[in-house]
Amino acid sequence: LKQVFNKDKTFRPKRKFEPGTQRFELHKRAQASLNSGLDLKAAVQLPSGEDQNDWVAVHVVDFFNRINLIYGTICEFCTERTCPVMSGGPKYEYRWQDDLKYKKPTALPAPQYMNLLMDWIEMQINNENIFPTRVGKCK
Repeated sequence: LKQVFNKDKTFRPKRKFEPGTQRFELHKRAQASLNSGLDLKAAVQLPSGEDQNDWVAVHVVDFFNRINLIYGTICEFCTERTCPVMSGGPKYEYRWQDDLKYKKPTALPAPQYMNLLMDWIEMQINNENIFPTRVGKCK
């Protein structure tokens, strides 16, 4: 289990919401509804009086944290030697393009692709223009 949380692996620490903010309160509400065994449709419905963008942002960050945790548990089994291609089965190969270092779709080993993907997602989540964190203090 120690290797799962190795900082040199793709696993990243959870993104957190600042206590006292509206998003923190929305996150607590989302967690409570998801953990209570309620109908999923009801659990993801926008609470009355809440901002849809904030609600979506909370779920995007939560989804990233969950995927990150899952990937962290399997990444040691997928090395550049054992997973030389990022694929979705025999018919699909994923190629990386970021218009910075990789200007054209480029075939990469799965671990390298995943590292780039997780870095990119984290950059998006941390971009204040896309996911502002100062949406206001909770009333």
